[in-house]
Amino acid sequence: MDQNKRDNHAKIAKAVYFITLPDRNTVVVQPTTKADPMTSAISTSSSAQAKGDMPVLILSEAEMKTCIDLRQLLDVLAGGFKALSGGKVVNPARPQLDIPQAGYSLAMSAWMAGMHLTVKIVNVFEGNVAKGIPSHLATIHLFDPQTGMPVCVMDGTYITAVRTSGSAVLSVRELARRDAKVATVVGAGVQAGQHLHLLPLVRDFTEIRVVSKEFADAQALAAQHPGVVAVADIEAAVRSSDVVCLATHSYAPVISAEWVRPGTHISSVGVAPPGGELPVELIGRASLFVETRDAFAPTPVGSCELAGIDPKAGIELGDMLLGRRPGRVSADQVTVYKAMGVAMEDMVAADLAYREAVRRGMGRVVAL
Repeated sequence: MDQNKRDNHAKIAKAVYFITLPDRNTVVVQPTTKADPMTSAISTSSSAQAKGDMPVLILSEAEMKTCIDLRQLLDVLAGGFKALSGGKVVNPARPQLDIPQAGYSLAMSAWMAGMHLTVKIVNVFEGNVAKGIPSHLATIHLFDPQTGMPVCVMDGTYITAVRTSGSAVLSVRELARRDAKVATVVGAGVQAGQHLHLLPLVRDFTEIRVVSKEFADAQALAAQHPGVVAVADIEAAVRSSDVVCLATHSYAPVISAEWVRPGTHISSVGVAPPGGELPVELIGRASLFVETRDAFAPTPVGSCELAGIDPKAGIELGDMLLGRRPGRVSADQVTVYKAMGVAMEDMVAADLAYREAVRRGMGRVVAL
């Protein structure tokens, strides 16, 4: 690394914020530098108002993939859910900008003490698939919470995929039976692929299956993951599974509630209003877990499958992790985790990647 790059990374490193998550012996919740009261004061002088060049770290998708350890991701997500349910995270509702006949854009922001102010812009354009472009594209922006100055711009497409599947597999870790041996992933897209990376980390499964509307797609995905089996009969797969992970973009339920046997854990991450992949009938016979009570709000904030359901019927994953509400209480209990995706997940995942990138001197620093 040349001297200029080292100097710029040193400047960036001063903006790193660290957090001690519950039950983890890591670092102190404090910024590495304190704001100077003199520079924090409002001034009318022209020199004080001149922004000047600001070093901003740029991290690519390829770099992001090397900066996130999946086991650590599950742990920081668990800590984030505890903080969210504990009222420590500022996580406002996400506004949606619709582009008729094309797609929509969501702005998702979050902050908590010890973290950067985090804002993700995610654009969902289904027609991209036919063009060979991912349907979900995102960037994540980190800002210094003391000054609002930009610190980092990183790819958010990979983080969106891995934190979403991460929250679902975290629910498997915490809610599936300890003796769960068979898991089935429904779907063959990006989310399904990320589930297949994460599931082996939380249970010693003897078989992991993947099923899709097109069997060839399931075969192609399974071929990328040693030990994963592509199956064609979704009903038979669900009936004999201990864990079922729904990861589709279906506008209608992809499984029947009748197929789910006692003791099964179901996770669902698909978002496709006005319908959705999760059968509503299943919720009536299951213990329901959600990210926040906002899951019961109208879309785009809430889940279309939960429309009209009393929010009291759901348990926040963070409340369960904090011990405030029960998780699995019996071997025959059916548990369901319905995810919508919240900005807290982006915040903790981006923080994990950013700190690792700074530690390793990765990325490119530009002046704004």
